Parts: sequence; C-alpha cells; structure tokens
Amino acid sequence: MANHKSSLKRIRQTEAHRLRNRYYAKTARNAVRRLRLMTDKAEATVAYNKVSQMLDRLASKHVISKNKAANLKSKLANHLNKIQAA
Repeated sequence: MANHKSSLKRIRQTEAHRLRNRYYAKTARNAVRRLRLMTDKAEATVAYNKVSQMLDRLASKHVISKNKAANLKSKLANHLNKIQAA
C-alpha cells in the first residue's frame, strides 16, 4: 500500500477516471451497435451525427485513441451509405 498522501490521492483519482472512462466507452459501443442495426436512412443519418460527435469527444479526452475513433466513423459512414433510402 502507498505511504504518501499524494500516492493515495492518485490511486483514488485513477480509479474514478477508470470507471468514468469505462462508462463512456461502453455507452459509445452501444451507440455504434444501435447504429449498425438501423435500416432507416433518415434516422441513421441523425444517429450517425451524434455518434460521430461522441467518438470525437472521447478521442479528444483520450478515452479511446483517435485512430480507433476515425476507423469507427469510417466504417459507420460506409454502413450509412449502403442503407437504401426508404
């Protein structure tokens, strides 16, 4: 166990950040999953904008890497383009 006050505080902060990052990453994964299941073009377009914004925000806060965000956005954009307009 750590002996310094700063070490104890760092342990507390790290655990809090880990839990928060895990929550946001899981939320983003669920949003991506829901978008991949959509078949309505208009609904998917609105959802894509929100998911894209979410991925950019997570990448800027280092919850996920910027390359992972870019790869996900690219794949989702391809999926969106393949959906037939209803």
